[in-house]
Amino acid sequence: MNDKNDNNGDNKNNFFNNNPLLVFVIFSVVTIFAFKAIFPEDQMGSGMNAQNGQVTPSFGQSTNQTVAYSDLKKLISSGKIEYVGIGPTQVRAVSKPMGGQRITYTARRVVPDETLIKNLEANGINYGGINEENLLADILFGWVLPIFIFIAIWMFIAKRMQKSMGGGGGGGLLGIGSSKKMINSEKPKVKFADMAGNKEAKEEVQEVVDFLSAPDRYVKLGAQIPKGVLLVGPPGTGKTLLAKAVAGEADVQFLSVSGSAFIEMFVGVGASRVRDLFEQAKKVAPAIIFIDEIDAIGKSRASGGPMGGNDEREQTLNQLLAEMDGFSTEAAPVIVLAATNRPEVLDPALLRPGRFDRQVLVDKPDYEGRIEILKVHIKDVKLSKDVDLKEVAKMTAGLAGADLANIINEAALLAGRAQKDEVEGTDFKEAVERQIAGLEKKSRRISPKEREIVAYHESGHALIAEITKGAKKVNKVSIVPRGLAALGYTLNTPEENKYLMQKHELIAEVDVLLGGRAAEEVFIGEISTGAGNDLERATDIIKSMASVYGMSDIAGLMVLEKRTNQFLGGQTQKDFSDDMAKNLDNYVRETLNERYQIVLQALRDNNDAIEEMTKELLEIEVISGQRVREIIKDNGGTVYEAEDLHSDAVDENNELVNNDEPVKKQKDTKNEEDVENSTDDSSKNSDSETTENNEENKQDKKED
Repeated sequence: MNDKNDNNGDNKNNFFNNNPLLVFVIFSVVTIFAFKAIFPEDQMGSGMNAQNGQVTPSFGQSTNQTVAYSDLKKLISSGKIEYVGIGPTQVRAVSKPMGGQRITYTARRVVPDETLIKNLEANGINYGGINEENLLADILFGWVLPIFIFIAIWMFIAKRMQKSMGGGGGGGLLGIGSSKKMINSEKPKVKFADMAGNKEAKEEVQEVVDFLSAPDRYVKLGAQIPKGVLLVGPPGTGKTLLAKAVAGEADVQFLSVSGSAFIEMFVGVGASRVRDLFEQAKKVAPAIIFIDEIDAIGKSRASGGPMGGNDEREQTLNQLLAEMDGFSTEAAPVIVLAATNRPEVLDPALLRPGRFDRQVLVDKPDYEGRIEILKVHIKDVKLSKDVDLKEVAKMTAGLAGADLANIINEAALLAGRAQKDEVEGTDFKEAVERQIAGLEKKSRRISPKEREIVAYHESGHALIAEITKGAKKVNKVSIVPRGLAALGYTLNTPEENKYLMQKHELIAEVDVLLGGRAAEEVFIGEISTGAGNDLERATDIIKSMASVYGMSDIAGLMVLEKRTNQFLGGQTQKDFSDDMAKNLDNYVRETLNERYQIVLQALRDNNDAIEEMTKELLEIEVISGQRVREIIKDNGGTVYEAEDLHSDAVDENNELVNNDEPVKKQKDTKNEEDVENSTDDSSKNSDSETTENNEENKQDKKED
């Protein structure tokens, strides 16, 4: 039965049914030419008799012959012609009967020729005018055919518009209301095993898989499965992959579409496409509808202000709300999954129970998650024995799964470029540094004076990081230019995953940032533009301590700035008076000056270590973190070997082992990611320094 319906559908969608007017035009043209071929114009007026000056046809009694004009005049003079018809361009002469047959001679008229009429009168031959026009041909070629040509052109343009707008059958005017061409329908083969990390997110959507696989188990108990699940998280964390994995595990149809595909210049098109989307899903149920970047149509209707917002977007949203209220998951199991980086801008009606009543956070992976993701992506990569994925995971703290996949691919490309048989650990380190700091610019030529400034600057960062409690340990120091503006950088690697930052750790971060400028002042005697980004980030940290985290006496516990768009870098909204702003500015300036003096003294106390470190950097350009610690110790400095993270060690059950009573380790909602979002600005605008600080405060770079 289905095969018959498919065949009928194919027959209805053939060329003749899709283009009836164009087919009619072609048929008309063919008919005209066939008519002209069967009844040539030469026969019009042929077989004529001259009786009382009249011309009468005598079909079947004459033959046609085309002659030259001069020959026609000779025939007239010879007396063989009975009647001559003179037209604007032709002269036709009918011969006298010869054996019951007449011959019609046709010649192209030569104008002017005043002798023709005289010759006819001299020979006593009747003559008259003839009409050379063909009325039927004039109507067809002069009126009907041009009209159909314009219609055919209009149909062609309409067809092109229909295709460009994704229209299909049943899509309204030109088919622009249909969403068939914009929906990617498939049965994914992706499983949960193909998506490493984010165990909590996979556990949250597992019941969706169970419901689609065995809905009767839930229906008989009276349970109602969520109609919609909203996946939120930073870019590149695998929200789309998770949605495909849900469909793959449940072995159901997966209909994916982007939120922007619903918006067109025509009002009402988006609503029509939403209806069409849900109709298709019901036909292939059980199924999953996945709407990527739903914030394109789901933005709060209050965001337009008192004058309202975008009418087309709001109509599309209203239709989506109505569809999610109107369909029953028991009758046709259809689950709506959506992904966004901006959950805070979504309309409250979209997030209420009965629609998207569950939000699943797909966050950046932790240390163990990064190891799992690396293992997934290296399946087809030939690795050397010296590659340590744990070390790579430590160096890539704060990066998303897409970043890790890119690092592995970049390492493989570097190994192939060097004509290696295997990807080595050095390739991974170089790939990580490319991801964080940019491409190494070995060809960039800088003067010896600038190299000396950069070396002292980076040595200052490295030394303060190693001698300050709460600072992250140095992994590598380099004065090789990288990226667009970086003349050097200091790479810091955390000891373990951290979710909170204490006040002394923030102060330590400020000290490390100030170390580069302080080293220039102490050892060069003059400051440069290389610390521009360092000062900017240090200012942001001190300001956040006072305005967001309540770590000063200026505002006490009052929050002065609110955070939005946490997954897209973060934006702040200030809410305080001018007097408070003045006090805040004074506090930031005084705190920075105070910390700067402390850093200056620390550098003076360790001047021998700075000199030796700078000398080595100028010679070999790159030194490791272990070498930095050795230099400090050799010159009498004190290095914090292991940072005392939040006082006590934590066992595998997340319990403090050194206290008298075990206390569960708390995870405050304002984690380290909030701290870094308040201070992480793009470092590529600095004149001579780039400083990179990955999310969750896992990794730092101080670059000139």
